[in-house]
Amino acid sequence: MAKVYEALRKAEEARKRRTGDPSAELGPVEWEPSGHTVQPRRPPFWKRWASRLATRPTAVAEAAGDANKRRISLLQPDSYAAEQFRALRARIDSAAAQTPIKTVAVTSALPGEGKTTSSVNLAAVTAMSLGRRVLLIDCDLRKPKVHQTLGLRPEAGLAEVLTDATGLDQAVLKVEGVNLEVLAVRGRPVNPSELLASTRMRELIDEVRQRYDRIILDTPAALGLPDAKIVSELCDGVVVVVRADMTSNRDVQATLEIMERARILGLLMNGAEIDRGRYGYLS
Repeated sequence: MAKVYEALRKAEEARKRRTGDPSAELGPVEWEPSGHTVQPRRPPFWKRWASRLATRPTAVAEAAGDANKRRISLLQPDSYAAEQFRALRARIDSAAAQTPIKTVAVTSALPGEGKTTSSVNLAAVTAMSLGRRVLLIDCDLRKPKVHQTLGLRPEAGLAEVLTDATGLDQAVLKVEGVNLEVLAVRGRPVNPSELLASTRMRELIDEVRQRYDRIILDTPAALGLPDAKIVSELCDGVVVVVRADMTSNRDVQATLEIMERARILGLLMNGAEIDRGRYGYLS
């Protein structure tokens, strides 16, 4: 019987080669005598890759959707959310009329509360002011998101500038359609806190103060890391982002103490449900 199966197998392969059947290139057919369990063959590599790629468009679309939400002031400048960031800009401008405010750090108590979204949108609406040069600096050397949010591909960033591996002019990127420039993060150093506390960081802030009308600095979360505190001491003011139904009062109070209350320009409530038929406000 085995000889019969072998003869049938060879005949089938020959027929496929003559007719140009591509399955002949996938290897010999596995024949099993009756009474034995046929073990399923592993799909060829191209089928496995096709299966993986089939899930990628959804993941990419979701990632793009998240990035679009974080830059809503650029994509939908007339939206309700953009107006709220304009209200925040107006409050900072009002405070700046009393005391000069060029550098503003944006932080939150914990990750995931919307500080990068707030930094990007505040920088965007500030850059929409006529005749104003605005710089957005990503100071999160651990988990940077500014470049992803704005669709930028930096070849150098903050760490390279602080280590003198490149100059500021080479690292700064221009955002199309708005008078906004960005110093993003490219390399992730092993000593982020030390770099942010360095003399070179202080010199950098002094340098950009001379070039720009306002600088927005996106910092890491304040609780658990010293980075936000370090950066805030170089700035004229701090905006603390809190997320509705997420940030606890205890965490807010701890953040205010760490950042020094005298530097706080205000709290920005993120994720709150507000009646859009009324004028909302940021506190």
